[in-house]
Formats: sequence, C-alpha cells, structure tokens
Amino acid sequence: MSTLMRAPQECGSWFWDLDEYAEPGLESALTTAARMSEALARLELLAPFKLECSWYVLDVGPTGITSSLELTTPLGDSSLPERLLGSRPTAFPTAEIGDVRVIGRGTWLDEAGRARQEPRLMDLSVDPAPVGLSAELSVHHDIWGWYDFSGRPHPDVYRHNAPRLAAALKELANLLGVSPEPGEPTYFGAATPEGLAIPEAYEDGMGPDLTSRL
Repeated sequence: MSTLMRAPQECGSWFWDLDEYAEPGLESALTTAARMSEALARLELLAPFKLECSWYVLDVGPTGITSSLELTTPLGDSSLPERLLGSRPTAFPTAEIGDVRVIGRGTWLDEAGRARQEPRLMDLSVDPAPVGLSAELSVHHDIWGWYDFSGRPHPDVYRHNAPRLAAALKELANLLGVSPEPGEPTYFGAATPEGLAIPEAYEDGMGPDLTSRL
C-alpha cells in the first residue's frame, strides 16, 4: 500500500545511451534490465514484481496499448522474451515492443529513519529499439529532495534518502560504463548528476508549493 504522494510527472530522471554497452533487441534489453534491477535491489530500491511494455508498429507509430506480465520467474529468465512477445495485441499482428518498464517496490526511510515499503519507489525502463539500446531511471516522490511537495523542508528525510539515490546513480554508472544524462526538468523537479537539484528558498525558508498539481 502506498504511503507517499506520487507526482504525475517525474521529479527527476536519468538517461543512458547504451550503444557501446549491449546490442539492441528485446533479449539484450531484458538482460540489461535484470542487471540494473539487481544493482538497485542491492540498495533496496527496486524489487521487481511486474513488467509492462508498450507496443508500436513500424512506420505507423504507437498503438496506445500497454501489456503487463507478472514476474513469476527472475527477470533474467530466458523465457521472458517469448512470454512478452506472446502478449502482442491481436489487433496489431506486426507490432513490436517499444519500451519495457520494470515495476517493483522499494524501501525508503522516514524522518525517524524507519524503513518503509513503497510501490514504484523508482521507475526503470529499457528501450530495445533497433537503432540502439537505452535505459531510463526516474523518481516521482519528494523524499529525494530538500523540500516536500508542499514546500516544507524535511532535512532528516532528505539526509536518509538522497544519498541512496546518489549511490544508485553511481552504481548504475559503474555497471553500464557510462554516466547518465539528467532528463529535462519538470514542474516537480530537476535532475542533477547526483540526484535532485535544491530549489532556491523563499524569504520564509520555504520552497515551492507543488501540491496544486498532485
């Protein structure tokens, strides 16, 4: 059960161009997702339980259909590519998988340092596109930033969780052999190479109140 407010857009995202890390294609994408998930699992940030994939038709575009697959076997299981392809929408027999998202739960630490579970604490996706493999990590909660969504500073929450995000980005960079590119800023935050940027405080010490769009 969720205990945190989740922003509809990411608070921060990080992108890896993996042309030199692995070949494109679904099997390679799933192998990469498994390795990245294992690194995040060691930090207790992502324990996968489901895969979601979007579908597109070459020279036509996205189908608007997403299929999901419960993970009853490890993410690196060799049967997963065939099982995912078996979920191809029947209305689009030539559709290909455009993006694979790893859905899981992770552990965050509250103000007192107590460990709490949260579904989709981090979002991980890998794109098997034939032009080149890529991956993206994103976060949608305020625990990684200095302020909560209402603009109140929560320094203890920040100190308990922001270093874990930084450790995750460093671990993945070491694994993949390339540093991530921070994604575009959104209404809810901006990524830096180490985590989330801290907005400038107002005169009263508060940060921006983002709750109107939650």
